[in-house]
Amino acid sequence: MSAKPVICIIGAGAVGGYYGARLAQHGHDVHFLLRSDFDAVRRNGWKVKSCDGDFTLAPGESHVYDDARKMPKADLVLVTLKTTANDQFEPLIRPLVKEDTAILTLQNGLGSEERLATLFGKEHILGGMAFTCINRIGAGEIDHMAEGWVRIGEFGGGPSPRASRVAELFSASKIDCKVLDNLRRGRWEKLSWNIPFNGLGAVMDLTTDRLIGTEEGVALLLSIMREVADAARALGAAIPEDLPRRHIDKTRPMGAYQTSMQIDRREGRAMEVEAILGEPLRQGMGAGILMPRLAALYEMAKAVNAAMA
Repeated sequence: MSAKPVICIIGAGAVGGYYGARLAQHGHDVHFLLRSDFDAVRRNGWKVKSCDGDFTLAPGESHVYDDARKMPKADLVLVTLKTTANDQFEPLIRPLVKEDTAILTLQNGLGSEERLATLFGKEHILGGMAFTCINRIGAGEIDHMAEGWVRIGEFGGGPSPRASRVAELFSASKIDCKVLDNLRRGRWEKLSWNIPFNGLGAVMDLTTDRLIGTEEGVALLLSIMREVADAARALGAAIPEDLPRRHIDKTRPMGAYQTSMQIDRREGRAMEVEAILGEPLRQGMGAGILMPRLAALYEMAKAVNAAMA
């Protein structure tokens, strides 16, 4: 990776917009692929309200595009699409890839690294998790409310000099980023939060504060987390026993946070049901783990999704 790498953001919504804007704020060569927000960002730039310090990027301080074919070849492609758009990997990413391009997906759930590796070769792929409370509140406007740290790792396994360079790039741009020893375990650790809070938030249309606001709600969340932990353990990605309780404690300061699936439901968009709920359920059951609460949650989320189609 060059001293000043070309960084292309594919899926510049809340997550991609925020991390890309942070990188651009600190002088990096960042290129954003936008759709509905393209005209607004080209005219007005980015406006970020953040718990780590508000900032703006004036028009011209970052590069924006409405067509991936107009973007430069990238040293680093940051994939932050909703997983419901993973069928667009080929046309959106292929024009950016050169021999040594690194492709880092920060998407939710399971399955994205595998799909990217099939298309572009596993030697190009890194995966990561963004632990953040962040929403898009307008065209080119982002509200970053809490957390914001990122953990990344090689899809092929283990730390690497390349992953360390990417982590250093992020860390130097006011993004807490570290390299994981085990990417698969990291994915399951995030899923143990994402599955219950995203799933229940969407199906019940409840913000996080309401989900943890009663003993019954906390008990339900913890019971789903335990199923996820059982599946992770059976798949060789054992997560700490105290993690579910720590997830509850870390969620309390978020206030009335709407998860991404809840927002998608409210705005009538397809939810990431398969990546966040379906694929973990299939993998867990394939490893012999009974997951009745997740199975029921998955069926309800599918019904909500179908009703919006």
